[in-house]
Amino acid sequence: MSLHEQTKLEMFRVMLLARRLDERAWTLHSEKKISFHVSCIGHEAAQVGAAFALQRGHDWAAPYYRDLALMLSLGYRPLDVFLGWLGKGSDPASGGRQMPNHWSSRALHILPYSAITAASIPHAVGAALAAKMNDEESVVLAACGEGATSQGDWYEAVNLAAVQQLPIVFLIENNGYAISTPLKRQLRVSQVAAKASGLGLPGQTINGKDPFAVLEMVNQAVELARSGSGPSLVEVNVYRPTPHSSDDDDRLYRAREDVLDCKQRDPLRHTRLLLENEGLLTADKLQRFEDEARSLIEDALQEALQAPYPKPAEVGEHVYA
Repeated sequence: MSLHEQTKLEMFRVMLLARRLDERAWTLHSEKKISFHVSCIGHEAAQVGAAFALQRGHDWAAPYYRDLALMLSLGYRPLDVFLGWLGKGSDPASGGRQMPNHWSSRALHILPYSAITAASIPHAVGAALAAKMNDEESVVLAACGEGATSQGDWYEAVNLAAVQQLPIVFLIENNGYAISTPLKRQLRVSQVAAKASGLGLPGQTINGKDPFAVLEMVNQAVELARSGSGPSLVEVNVYRPTPHSSDDDDRLYRAREDVLDCKQRDPLRHTRLLLENEGLLTADKLQRFEDEARSLIEDALQEALQAPYPKPAEVGEHVYA
């Protein structure tokens, strides 16, 4: 698959925006302006590569809480992100009622996320079943971490998708830890993709630090699904240099050498070097991307800080019970 240079630069721009936005969140948390944060640092290339394989506004995505870069790739704005992080009434996902990073957007075809691990996977399979029944020729991308693949919901949903040959791609962002549980304590197989064969669908594994390679692999899976040939599983090996969340202390279960190793495998740095070596990214262009990202982030933050919180009288609206 041959990518236009502008596509490559746009993918890098989104990765950079996600990284700077994520870093801003950690600062805001330390300033006690946001209460909770789950980082996407180390996952950006995998998420952007997967998102760029979709037809935006036509295909559907079921992200998980770490999918900030995927959301930005699909059209979510930094302002939308800040409104959710700050719990403001104009938060597009829930009007300030959900936890941060519980994304959704009907306009962008992004399914709501559930805080229960793997619970969004059956929802994604349901959307794929609806697409098939309605002859919509749309594909669903269902993302989760490798820990979610140990849940019963995940197995049941993937099995149904395989049996019904549904147009869905299961994206597994494997960063080696389900919160504090390392991969070796979850799986007897060496790769999550090995689970696919037992459920009757193709499974592949790829290094998640190269967004262009991820795009190529996910694009193949998307086209397979769109052609009526059923689901696929794509495992992207990524690295999590941060704690699981702002409430986690990973010093209790991770050696500092492991964290330093993760930082050496930075997908943003890897992609920057790829583009520089191809002559596509100059120092001036990189500085423009940096300036643009910081400007977008600061403008969005100031607007979000001024936005009103939900009105107490509306607390019961849009709540089932």
